[in-house]
Order: sequence, then structure tokens, then C-alpha cells
Amino acid sequence: MATIAASDATFETEVLQSDVPVLVDFWAEWCGPCKQIGPSLEELSAEFEGKVKIVKVNVDENPGIPGQFGVRAIPSLFMFNGGEVVSNKTGAAPKSALKSWIEEVV
Repeated sequence: MATIAASDATFETEVLQSDVPVLVDFWAEWCGPCKQIGPSLEELSAEFEGKVKIVKVNVDENPGIPGQFGVRAIPSLFMFNGGEVVSNKTGAAPKSALKSWIEEVV
């Protein structure tokens, strides 16, 4: 399963009402570190298919949700479970570190 693009309008359905944990990547097209972790997130989305959903929110196109969660820097990664934030981290990280973080939280 590929990552899912969410917007201010679809965030509640895709993330808050999800029946599996969700990793949300707040990113922007111009952000180098965001582009750096993009391929890793795509691979992890396939590896965790059915267990964790990975959703990407473009902060330039959707300013409401990032503001609601206090996103000040990107990439910002938030783990949601049952509609609640259970963990978050900011900045790029290697795929192995992202995978460990997901496994730790889930």
C-alpha cells in the first residue's frame, strides 16, 4: 500500500477515525529533508500494510491541520492511535530509525 495524501478536509476520516495506527508526515514540496525520507516512508507503508497507515499532509496546501497540532518545522512525524497523538518527532531520519520508532510506538 502506498502512502495516502490527506488534506484538511480528509484528515478526520483518514487519521482520526482510522482503525489502525497512523503515521502522519507533515511535509512540503520545497523541503529537502522531506524529500529525503519520502522513499523510506513509501517502503515502510508497504512493510506495515494492514498494521500502520502512513499519511502525508502537504503543509503549504493544508495549513489548518498542521496549525492545529502545533507543527513548527518539517518534516514532522506524528503517530496517532485511536485518534490521539501518541508520539511525534521532527526532522529526517534513516529508514531503520523510522522503522524502529514505528515498532516502538505500535
